[in-house]
Amino acid sequence: MRVGSSSTTGWRATSSVAMSNYIESGSIIAIATSLGFWQAEFHLTDGFVGILAAFSANAFGAAIGAILGGPLTDRLGRKFIYTYDLLLYMLGVLLAVFAVNAGMLFAAFLITGIAVGAGVPASWTYIAEQAPDHARAKHVGMAQLAWSIGPLIGFALAAALAPLGLLGSRIIFFHLFVVAGIVWWVRQGLPESKLWTDVKTGAVSTAASGRGMRALFSKRVNLTALLFLFGVYGFWNLVAGQAGIFMPRVYEAAGVHSAVEQDLLQVLVWGCTVAATYFGFMQLADRMSRRILYGIGAVLGIVAWFVLVFAPPGLPTLLTFAITWGVASGIGAQAFYGVWTAELFATPYRASAQGVLFFAARIAVGLLSSVFPVLLASTGVPTVGLILIGFLAVALLIGVIWAPATQGKSLRQIEAERYGSPSNVRDEARARWSSGAARSDAATPAPREPATEVSE
Repeated sequence: MRVGSSSTTGWRATSSVAMSNYIESGSIIAIATSLGFWQAEFHLTDGFVGILAAFSANAFGAAIGAILGGPLTDRLGRKFIYTYDLLLYMLGVLLAVFAVNAGMLFAAFLITGIAVGAGVPASWTYIAEQAPDHARAKHVGMAQLAWSIGPLIGFALAAALAPLGLLGSRIIFFHLFVVAGIVWWVRQGLPESKLWTDVKTGAVSTAASGRGMRALFSKRVNLTALLFLFGVYGFWNLVAGQAGIFMPRVYEAAGVHSAVEQDLLQVLVWGCTVAATYFGFMQLADRMSRRILYGIGAVLGIVAWFVLVFAPPGLPTLLTFAITWGVASGIGAQAFYGVWTAELFATPYRASAQGVLFFAARIAVGLLSSVFPVLLASTGVPTVGLILIGFLAVALLIGVIWAPATQGKSLRQIEAERYGSPSNVRDEARARWSSGAARSDAATPAPREPATEVSE
């Protein structure tokens, strides 16, 4: 039976690997809802809070994990990473549960971030490679669904446990430890990606020559895809990254001072994201024009932030923002990024490409996160909101203009179209080798004939 079909086995693999996204987003929300408590407990400055956020699963920590985990996923296999990364993750969140000072908390956030960064490229790659061609977006959407459920549950727990203060935050981190342990156990019986195994063993030929980071950066088709995907995901993620971890502070600046009310607004955001991911992206992205669906989500995101910045302050404005931004995130850039990144790169360096992109996006988020609390406190929501709207506008234009025509095609078919058929690649390699050999021969002086005396 083919893994990745609509069988129970295929969906079991998809669901368990997609849980990397639940614990990623869950850890970001655990940090977001606890920063105020940690700040009060350890007497931290706004600047140090920004540093904690920057080196967490939301930014630099995840970037480090991604740039290491992506290439390792291509070299050692998808299963290797998603088997062991959760052990590191469990160590990180457990340190957060028992943190007693700022240094311990920093270590917890950094370790958790590295584990998250290593696991996400492997999970997105594995899901796409195991998914059937006609339902790739639906399977990849499961990862986006898990990513959306993480904040939904995280903010709901934060609202329920708010009376406990910092103890409630520690309980949220402990719940992530328990979930990660269960997911790690479930994953142990999963097979390796068949597509990766076939290419690794030479059972099937690949249209792309080379392997790893050097091969990834040696081809123009890869460089243009990297730029396109960073334009889509990187600029959108600058907004989502700040909203994910600092949104309670944005609400406070907008006049909502109750932590419970802030958390409940976020529950509404992520409830809408979950619904839009399932009923929107998962049901439509394999059937309707992806360019149009992406454009709808991108426009809704811009509308949401325009409402927050320019509409009169009050509950109607906040509710409109929460619903609109939630729907936009469900059918927005991250879900399309997961599909397009798998489709636009060849199997030998598909995860490496994801690692590079995730690294670049999270570095950008980290740089902004390190100054965001101070910027928000000094300039307020309108200035910060206009900056974020600008990022969203860039992602909208890039995604709509250059959306690839890959829908419904197999990964091997897309690979052949982008890199040439395997036979053509072999022929080109032989031609390059032959021309190189010919140039080498031409550059080497011919052996001189031994001199002979000429008799007259």
